[in-house]
Amino acid sequence: MASPYSRTELKDYCLRKLGFPVVDINIDDDQLEDRIDEGLQKFREFHYDGTETVYLAHKITSADILNKYVQLADSIIGVSRVFPYTGVSVASTSSAGFNIFDINYQLRLNDFYNLTASSYTYYVIAREHLAMLDMIITGESPYTYNKKTNRVHVKTDWAGKFVAGNYMCFLANRIVDPETYGKVFNDTWLKRYTTELFKQQWGTNLKKYGNYVLPGGLVINGQTIYDEASIAIEKLEIDLRDVYEEPPGFLVG
Repeated sequence: MASPYSRTELKDYCLRKLGFPVVDINIDDDQLEDRIDEGLQKFREFHYDGTETVYLAHKITSADILNKYVQLADSIIGVSRVFPYTGVSVASTSSAGFNIFDINYQLRLNDFYNLTASSYTYYVIAREHLAMLDMIITGESPYTYNKKTNRVHVKTDWAGKFVAGNYMCFLANRIVDPETYGKVFNDTWLKRYTTELFKQQWGTNLKKYGNYVLPGGLVINGQTIYDEASIAIEKLEIDLRDVYEEPPGFLVG
């Protein structure tokens, strides 16, 4: 199948690309699985389609408050923002989820009705002004996150600020799971890269024979196969960083 949508189909595609079944590919199945994992790891670390930006809502538990961190799923590889926590208890929140005495609600209540009849310049400026005041007075929640531990450590007084049952929100990057979204296996770069990884492994397995001559005069040269694959892999990795990787974001402030 030229458009693989699973690990097995990707494996078969890459082997056919190398000449199977016309040519015997001397690679163990476990080696093939390892090379597919390597290709997927490189894909999710640098390819713009390897991850997605998501908003996460985590329900705070008593264990979180005691530990002073939030444990995220293994599929989360980065947290770029922790949204400010209001500190409102569960019992005091209304079913509608807002407070009529909140300044944002009052601003909308008093000014929103006439936006269709006049310029909305004042409304936009007022909102920016409120956002600036909130950043100066409240500020962003300082935190640390490491994808090896999957823990978000928010630097604050957990016992005094957080309430079990409320929610904490994050802006995070999550791996696009290929087992759920089969289109990952059909990515052009991933197919080419995995094929070259197979070829490099094939060359590695054959290098121990040197220039061994088979019956009939056929010479096995694993070093040539290995070198060709290594050059192709290096080029594909450069393309990954230059073409398929998102540019770094700008930090303002």
